[in-house]
Amino acid sequence: LSLSLSLSIIDLFTYKVAGHSLSLPFIIMELSLLFHVFFVFELYLSTLMVSCNFIALNESPHSSSFPSNFLFGTASSSYQFEGAFLSDGKGLNNWDVFSHKPGNIMDGTNGDIAVDHYHLYLEDFDLMEYMGVNSFRFSISWARILPKGRFGNVNMAGIKHYNKLIDTLLHKGIEPFVSLSHYDIPQELEDGYGSWLSPKVQDDFRYYADVCFKYFGDRVKYWVTFNEPNVVVIRGYRTGIYPPSRCSGSFGNCSYGDSETEPFIAAHNIILSHAAAVDVYRTEYQKKQGGIIGIVMNAIWFEPISNSSEDKAAAERAQSFYMNW
Repeated sequence: LSLSLSLSIIDLFTYKVAGHSLSLPFIIMELSLLFHVFFVFELYLSTLMVSCNFIALNESPHSSSFPSNFLFGTASSSYQFEGAFLSDGKGLNNWDVFSHKPGNIMDGTNGDIAVDHYHLYLEDFDLMEYMGVNSFRFSISWARILPKGRFGNVNMAGIKHYNKLIDTLLHKGIEPFVSLSHYDIPQELEDGYGSWLSPKVQDDFRYYADVCFKYFGDRVKYWVTFNEPNVVVIRGYRTGIYPPSRCSGSFGNCSYGDSETEPFIAAHNIILSHAAAVDVYRTEYQKKQGGIIGIVMNAIWFEPISNSSEDKAAAERAQSFYMNW
């Protein structure tokens, strides 16, 4: 099990997106997940790869009765933390483009610099070591490894950067947990074929995952294919408040999209992309590298408002739509 505290800057951006009117039930649901403060904490179970809500710790990791192999950690994602959005050969991702379009973010903020983890990671890791944590989950920027998103053209500067991160973590006794995708995707794939709406993305994600396993898998023993893909699907293709800002009807104020069908198309392609990455890892790498691979879901539990069969069926439908991946 891994206890993780994470910052969620993208989630803070969400409530600033211009042109979207969020209903009170939607806001309440979001606040229950995020507690809408500057620092948003998550508990994730690394074995099951399911993210849950924050539980406060009343004891120091050094004085608790947890088992000696219990992992206390912190977590991040590339767009939320790295900055350096065009440094060392990195290509644009969907959040780079989305946050730069006037009107998408009310105060005009973006992740170009974020907390500048790309340049300050040594200081960040010193702080982690001082805190006594022994695991760190971070995501790799797909566009930093493959600036165009597709086969070939591996950006070796990006490979070098993540190698330095991983080596430094291990030197400090901190176990790396690596996510391949945390909301971001190369903009080239969005412009070229609609990213998650096209089956073409499955082969591209498989190739990207293969590159990461090849260069980092000798030291990374815990892999995550996707972080909260259900959030990507709902906010990107149903309500349109995340890129690619696709929705229809009463679900949001979007120029394009179909809130009734596109979330299912995107989910289908993400699931098959996950399966493709897992297949290549288990077939080509797992035996010699000795790691494990899974997926992280955002978890919400739905209860019927009454014991009526109609309300019970409604709760089951909501649970199925959100969590049955």
